[in-house]
Amino acid sequence: MGETATLQVQLNMQALFHWTDARSNVVTRPEDPYKYLQGFGNEHQSEFIPGALPIGQNSPQLCPYGLYAEQITGTSFAASRSASMRNFLYRRRPACVRGKFTKIDNNPTLETSFLHPTEKVHAIPSQVSWSAFKIPDQDSGPVDFTRGIHTLGGSGQPNIREGLAYHIFAINSNMHNKAFVNMDGDFLIVAQEGHLDISTEFGHLYLQPSEICVIQQGLRFKLDIVNQYSLKGARGYIIETWGTKWELPELGPLGGYGLANARDFLFPCADIDTSSTGWWSIVSKQGGEYFQTNQDHSPFDVVAWHGNYIPYKYDLSKFVYHNTVSVDHTDPSINTVLTAKSRDMHAPLCDFLIFGPRWDVAENTFRPPYFHRNCSSEFLARIYGPENAGGRSEVFSPGGASYEAGFTPHGNADERTVGAMYAEMRAMRVGQNQLTFMLESCRSLLFTKWALQDSGVLVTDDIPESMWDSLPDRFGKNEEAMKFLKAMERA
Repeated sequence: MGETATLQVQLNMQALFHWTDARSNVVTRPEDPYKYLQGFGNEHQSEFIPGALPIGQNSPQLCPYGLYAEQITGTSFAASRSASMRNFLYRRRPACVRGKFTKIDNNPTLETSFLHPTEKVHAIPSQVSWSAFKIPDQDSGPVDFTRGIHTLGGSGQPNIREGLAYHIFAINSNMHNKAFVNMDGDFLIVAQEGHLDISTEFGHLYLQPSEICVIQQGLRFKLDIVNQYSLKGARGYIIETWGTKWELPELGPLGGYGLANARDFLFPCADIDTSSTGWWSIVSKQGGEYFQTNQDHSPFDVVAWHGNYIPYKYDLSKFVYHNTVSVDHTDPSINTVLTAKSRDMHAPLCDFLIFGPRWDVAENTFRPPYFHRNCSSEFLARIYGPENAGGRSEVFSPGGASYEAGFTPHGNADERTVGAMYAEMRAMRVGQNQLTFMLESCRSLLFTKWALQDSGVLVTDDIPESMWDSLPDRFGKNEEAMKFLKAMERA
């Protein structure tokens, strides 16, 4: 497929109001070559060769086809049944067949310690924005996923299983005979630019802009660029959580369906790697430091598996939006796709929310988001869409981001906001041809030197005073109000 046709496919998908407009009879987009299992929170099983899965037990004395049984537990052995996450893999050789781990050079732009402000991490009292983060060009040398992760900010630390970190990734190279394993926590990966082919021990995940995937702690994976659909390389966002798992939010009065429906989450099918030859390196991240071991076979040698501790993906264009059909703007929590709990049952460590095409029908209402000060910190990033189209700041381009610290006063301030006060109250589609995600966290984040300086894309004049000139003191010009105040002064 040529460059023009490639871009046209992406453009058509971005123009959809909802996934159902594609009139597809399959669960994936046309570019995705893989088959998937469906259902968030389910027990799944898959076998590449019929009969590879043992029946009625997990670890037979001799596994079918001479395979080895290997268990992975994502939670404590004694976790409640509802919380237990674990699986059994049936592979050619156990994962322990490898060399010893040795220390290698760290990724200098990766950070995991956010316990208090230091020379390495800094508090932000208000708002900041970044224009599009730079994708390294080929002249700068190969940058794969292990080296292309850059930390923006976070809170807590992984070795105490407490907190989270926000990263971006920008890459121009594949992971040739290399796998990565995050021993610190879970990765939620958001594709923004380029298509990605992700190999896991459970099979493949194909990821493209407006899709997300979750790869859990301790699972090996390999992230490669699909060159046919990635003209510049690839870029996206990573939300890393420590000591908690992503869950679907409760639906409450919504009932049994809505928001991100469980059936729309896709899980890989077993797909053993038979094409790779030679030595492999396994890069492990632990406490933010990098270690490496080598082995003479592919780590993706699983022929069958069963369990519920499995990487998965979700297409954000399938999200079912809910908003008011009478008056007032609904709190943004109504757009939550996934949530990661904290130790405070009333305040999530992180909510992953999206804002895409939807209807706006409220009557007698100021329809844009109300001006507000939240206890949560807010991080926003545009996946695709026009620049400066309803962002928090003057510069809000696809591939960039913006952030408001908790209790920072904010809202939209431009001609559209003023116009909304006098707009005709008619039903209208909003957010067309664009998609933005937001992270709401109960944590106050600390930000890295790379985010605030070395990235080169921090917008230093993010909130100029002139931005608010469109919000005049109308009360001070209201004759009736001024008359009342003067009467009060005389009294």
